Amino acid sequence: APAPAAPAAPKPHFGSFGVDTPGMDTSVAPGDDFYRYVNGKWVDTTEIPPDRSSYGMFTRLAEDATQQTRELLEAAAKSDAPAGSEERKLGDFYASFMDEAAIEARGATPLKPEMDRITAVANRKDLAALLGTTLRSDVDPLNTGQATTDRLLGLWVAEDLNDPSRYAAYLLQGGLGLPDRDFYLKDTPRFKEVREKYQKNIALQLKNAGIPDAEGKARAIFGLETKIARVHWAAQDTQDVAKVNNPWKQADFAKKAPGMDWAAYFASAGLTPQKDFIVWQPSAITGIAKLVGSEPLQTWKDYLAFHAIMQNTPYLSKPFVDAAFDFSGRTLSGAQQLRDRWKRGVDLTNFAMGEAVGKRYVEKHFPPAAKAEADVMVRNILAALGHHIDALEWMSPETKARAKEKLGTVQVGIGHPDTWRDYSGLEVVKGDAFGNAERAELFEHKRNLAKLGKPVDRKEWFMTPQEVNALNSPQQNSIIFPAAILQPPFFDPNADPAVNYGGIGSVIGHEIVHSFDDVGAQFDAQGKLANWWTPKDLEQFKAAGKALAAQFNTYKPLPDMNVNGELTLGENIADVAGISIAHDGYVMSLQGKPAPTLDGFTGEQRFFMGFAQVWRNKFREPLLRRLLVTDGHSPGMFRAATVRNLDAWYPAFGVKPGQGLYLTPEQRVKVW
Repeated sequence: APAPAAPAAPKPHFGSFGVDTPGMDTSVAPGDDFYRYVNGKWVDTTEIPPDRSSYGMFTRLAEDATQQTRELLEAAAKSDAPAGSEERKLGDFYASFMDEAAIEARGATPLKPEMDRITAVANRKDLAALLGTTLRSDVDPLNTGQATTDRLLGLWVAEDLNDPSRYAAYLLQGGLGLPDRDFYLKDTPRFKEVREKYQKNIALQLKNAGIPDAEGKARAIFGLETKIARVHWAAQDTQDVAKVNNPWKQADFAKKAPGMDWAAYFASAGLTPQKDFIVWQPSAITGIAKLVGSEPLQTWKDYLAFHAIMQNTPYLSKPFVDAAFDFSGRTLSGAQQLRDRWKRGVDLTNFAMGEAVGKRYVEKHFPPAAKAEADVMVRNILAALGHHIDALEWMSPETKARAKEKLGTVQVGIGHPDTWRDYSGLEVVKGDAFGNAERAELFEHKRNLAKLGKPVDRKEWFMTPQEVNALNSPQQNSIIFPAAILQPPFFDPNADPAVNYGGIGSVIGHEIVHSFDDVGAQFDAQGKLANWWTPKDLEQFKAAGKALAAQFNTYKPLPDMNVNGELTLGENIADVAGISIAHDGYVMSLQGKPAPTLDGFTGEQRFFMGFAQVWRNKFREPLLRRLLVTDGHSPGMFRAATVRNLDAWYPAFGVKPGQGLYLTPEQRVKVW
């Protein structure tokens, strides 16, 4: 019998002015714990759904978007759209995944062609050629923060750091089945436990595929991955754009990274014509190539067999799916139950044909009025940052002029891209879930390869409209707000402006400030990696960042783990300056008129409550531990505490010295 559907978490009631007041805990003083004051009862009464490893306002909206997308895909599957049409492809892709009986009947058979290719590897040249066929465009370290892949290397095609008028081919380290090098190399009880379970999972999946000596092979595969982990860069270094800008010619690889037959690798990856690369983590690429040349050929073949299983488990039979969930879902993230099949089907269809889904989502769920109102907020908040730059006492006139020039080139995307992606070249075969996924990944890879040598598309989106998120692209100097985030509690055209500015306004401010955070500030108005600061101004800016990192290092989500203030610095700068300019944008929107008091709360109070409310979040411990090692964002409760750096927050809630969050005016960190 199918598992019972996961019960939905209770929905908050965004009362008369847009804040879920029943979710507050007013027994706590705002100055002691502002997150708890705004969200305490919600935290106490909300259960994380069993198929989730965290739950919050982002997740709640994502669940709504998933349900809305399901309706669109089911309609496409039932429609009698012409063969080859986008509607038919969407319907067939989703329906093929939902045909569980057909997938069960095939068992491990879909893996056979890849397993045969692996078996045929007879020497190092064959190995390099096969590794090249596994390369995909599955990383994007600057726009979406996706910097890891379990394939040996990851390709990212984006504007050249040194010349944003052309595309560059970036190569990034990969090859690990666990989330980060620390999982292999750190000797804490938690990491040791994960390593043991991972080895067992490797053996189980090899057995599921009928591969003999699964335990012995699992030990060798894990040993190889540990060696790869040793040469990997740490997450913090991977975020340092000055360190990652390493142009190599294709001819350099043989001498800079010996061990791999690079000519064979590039030929099978479709990259032979590409003469220039940017190598994100050079010592890691050198170390990985050396292992390709030194580790036993059989170990590499077993490693490739396991990773072929791992990459394809969603489209295989139940034993593979259950084993993958038990490790990735339960052990690594703490989820209690596999997500319903239809939810996985929606996610996978979004992954394969996201903009085709998005086009339909926008038609049905994104009113033009929402776009118009969000646009006004963006303009106000951009203007507020301009005023902030003018008023900075520590910044020289020449740096201010360059900052204002950069602010003037920020591109804004709201709701959806101007032009939709073309999926006419993607083949979808009804009943072939495995093949459809494989073809979709290859289609996306070829779409990226085709950019090389072509003019740069400065309007490309890196998220789909149905995603509940937002992003800043430093090389485009663009900010993007997908349709699905423009909903309560972030944004409600009918809600109080104070709450809207505190919610989506702070998100808008956050994304704008990413153009001026510790990473964004290294890009000029054209999106080129270039220093536009005077040495003295840069020193002041870095000192503010250092103070903010030190503040976040003191936060401890778990008794034995603190937030990494350096890893999360860019996001924390974007938060502290983002709220500040959103607050000014709100004040500007009042046009000198006083804000009304609603349900006993002033406009200033509602602004800050609107901000803290969007950071409601609960985590299962395994996921929280993983995020503290790998994620550039601080957990929500500490993001809500950022208000302690804003002067306006103190009079709004009568915050006094001696209270838990109180900082003296000198201790409050101001970045912009």
